Amino acid sequence: MPLRIFNVIGREKQDFIPLQEGYVGMYVCGPTVYDHAHLGHAKNYISFDVVVRYLRYSGYRVLYVQNITDVGHLTETESGEDRILKKARSMQAKPMQIVETYTRSYFEDMDALGVVRPDISPRASGHVPEQIKMVETLIRKGHAYEANGSVYFDVTTTNAFGKLSNRKLEEQEEGTREAVRGEKRNPQDFALWKRADPEHILRWDSPWGEGFPGWHIECSAMAMKYLGVTFDIHGGGIDNMFPHNECEIIQSEAANDAEFARYWMLVGSLTVDGIKMSKSLGNFVTVKDALAKYRPEVIRMSVLSAHYSNPVDYSEEALQGARGGWERLNNAFRLVSKKRETAPDSDEGNSFFARVDQTLVDFKEAMDDDFNAPKAIAGLQEFARDVNSLLN
Repeated sequence: MPLRIFNVIGREKQDFIPLQEGYVGMYVCGPTVYDHAHLGHAKNYISFDVVVRYLRYSGYRVLYVQNITDVGHLTETESGEDRILKKARSMQAKPMQIVETYTRSYFEDMDALGVVRPDISPRASGHVPEQIKMVETLIRKGHAYEANGSVYFDVTTTNAFGKLSNRKLEEQEEGTREAVRGEKRNPQDFALWKRADPEHILRWDSPWGEGFPGWHIECSAMAMKYLGVTFDIHGGGIDNMFPHNECEIIQSEAANDAEFARYWMLVGSLTVDGIKMSKSLGNFVTVKDALAKYRPEVIRMSVLSAHYSNPVDYSEEALQGARGGWERLNNAFRLVSKKRETAPDSDEGNSFFARVDQTLVDFKEAMDDDFNAPKAIAGLQEFARDVNSLLN
């Protein structure tokens, strides 16, 4: 069976056919580094870790790009404080000290969880010239306009709105400040470049004056720099589908007159009592706190208990169940490894190893079906119960 991926664009499973045979270009929206990562972040990056590992196991060469957002992610859609500047102010620190501290913390957490590092981890602040160049292209093509030192994308110039989310143009959230609304031709236009207020420390020179890039433009510019105008897979969290991912598609395809990403994979949220885990709600558990109580394999098993696109509800009971499941699998793996070394060449031994081989076939079939990790793990768990019963 060929590998099939549920493409959010089109809302259907599709055979995965990369642009270049044997090679996959993959971009995943990375963290905004203003605090320690929590388990909601872990679910996202563990899910894509499984995707990258399975693609490589299947023989693909994968170039995996995951950005670091260190500028432009505001507390509100089109206004409010930059999240990193807000954190720096509260800690009486320099913004780049915050960035360095929490970027290091993020990678320490992901390393501890066994998440493979991206091949390239570009920072938004290190790619401002590429973002300015893209904004200039959009202005030249008539898709964007300057207003009072900021630049906005004119949503009336494209038919691509809603391609990913199926939302209508009028559902796009408007800027919250009166000043922002007054600058726009249309309430739904979104910022590509923002004029820097006097207190805004992170600022760069541009053709429109000093300012900083909008949140959406960074991912487009960096993805295209490292993967090209069109690439294979774009991943992210379901909560960023609209407006962030939607705006990425609109501005990228307008700038290049070409498809942006061919397959879109979005990961469901980690919830607590059905409500998304988030820092703003205070219902989060940091990766560091979770690792103080549970092995990384247990955390991985827990967040992979549902298909990557579905939500998973966090609870101590779920983690305890994942711990039991991991222990069964680990014990079965040790027993099978020992059996392979000592088993005689007999009908009984051959039958046992035929079962091992079939379990591997079933595992691959599950993973080829849109990376169905819970089905793959369920098959392994069934095999583990048989092994532990037979060989213990």
